[in-house]
Amino acid sequence: MPAPLTPDAHTFRALVADVAARAKARLPEAVNGRLEGAVKLVLAHDVTVLDDGSIEVGSCSDPLKTYRLEGTPCTCQDFPRAPEGWCRHRIAAGIAKRVGEEWAAQAPQTGSLGIPRDPLPEAPASCNVYVTIGGHKVQVTLRDTDEHHMLERLRVLLAQYPAAPEKPGATPPQTPPPAPVCQWHGPMKPSTKHGGWYCPAKMADGSYCKERQGA
Repeated sequence: MPAPLTPDAHTFRALVADVAARAKARLPEAVNGRLEGAVKLVLAHDVTVLDDGSIEVGSCSDPLKTYRLEGTPCTCQDFPRAPEGWCRHRIAAGIAKRVGEEWAAQAPQTGSLGIPRDPLPEAPASCNVYVTIGGHKVQVTLRDTDEHHMLERLRVLLAQYPAAPEKPGATPPQTPPPAPVCQWHGPMKPSTKHGGWYCPAKMADGSYCKERQGA
């Protein structure tokens, strides 16, 4: 199966910068600081369309927190007090959607990308880590545009959820293997129906990627 045509990292960043510059000219001047945070979220691929059509956007400060937009309203605390409701997450969703539309217009043979369910290019820096939250082991994926910044976020995360001390004579826990990676779209997800792993990326024609492992 041929790889889908999506922007490379340089094209993606250029599109984001261009769309952000136009957004800055149109949005209230009071949201300029929020716009900068929104651009970082888009570059870190922290904007995702969910199956129900709502949009999930990551937090700028907490790597484990996400906010949801259903239409215009956002679930973050800043939305009610942001000028005209332009919180970072609403701005990021708008920029990501516009970037997808403009790429589709430049390369119409790919169809409309909309907001990507997975990154357009793979994030320049990413890592997976397991932490224990409320007695549950949780896998957290950090993506960023800079490795140093990603590692700083990882340090904050690990300090917030330190590993439990090992009991004398206890068998060290086995670390689950990392998720396999689709050669075109990035990390796969576990399949609860068929077992193994599948790629959740949606193609330009509306179908989903057929890449599977271990099923």
